[in-house]
Amino acid sequence: MNDMMSLGIHRVWKDHFVRSLNPGIRYASLHDEHKGQRILDIAGGSGDIAIRMLDHATNINKDNKTHVTISDINPDMLGEGRKRLSQTPYQAEGRVDYLEANAEELNSIGSNSIDLYTVAFGIRNFTHKEKALKEAFRVLKPGGVFACLEFAPHLSNPLLNGLYKRWSFSAIPLIGQIVAADRDSYQYLVESIERFPSQPEFARMIQDAGFLIPGQKPDGSCIESGWENLSMGIAAIHKGVKPL
Repeated sequence: MNDMMSLGIHRVWKDHFVRSLNPGIRYASLHDEHKGQRILDIAGGSGDIAIRMLDHATNINKDNKTHVTISDINPDMLGEGRKRLSQTPYQAEGRVDYLEANAEELNSIGSNSIDLYTVAFGIRNFTHKEKALKEAFRVLKPGGVFACLEFAPHLSNPLLNGLYKRWSFSAIPLIGQIVAADRDSYQYLVESIERFPSQPEFARMIQDAGFLIPGQKPDGSCIESGWENLSMGIAAIHKGVKPL
């Protein structure tokens, strides 16, 4: 589905997303006092983001201590992640674990315990997004980062936005019916993106959960930016920082 909605470039977006976060502690492997980062990847059952995070921490930051918890409400997706991670060294090294949980109720995750909270192409499906954002704020340490990669409802170019809407609502459900015999799931995908808040609206939701937003004025009265559009706004990266 992500291939159809992103025209195949969601993998590039994911790579950029991870690079922008620079996970890991530089040269943590060389210093006993450094424990690496604790990362929580929500709706991450496929393992896509977790593997990228651990690859970056290990290969770029020379950190073999950073740990990722992959959380997903779907046990079948977690099973897929286990299979993928079993083909990497990280599972044997104990640098990844798995949690079947609702992002709105992370009861097994302690408050102020996570360095980096990530969610990629998942939050638009949450029933109560505000509640999930509050949980993200709770589990993050002061100074911890919330980072979200998600499809956006509108492209920045009006002409291209019109073309993309026609592609989304006309072609994608039909392709889903032909390729996967599942028109309804692909129709839901398109509609869930259309219902997702715009970039300014979602940035405001992140701010309302308690986070500091990039571009926010000192008095918190206005958000100047707070997100990064990808491919003219087909998707966007949002970030927030828990105050110290």
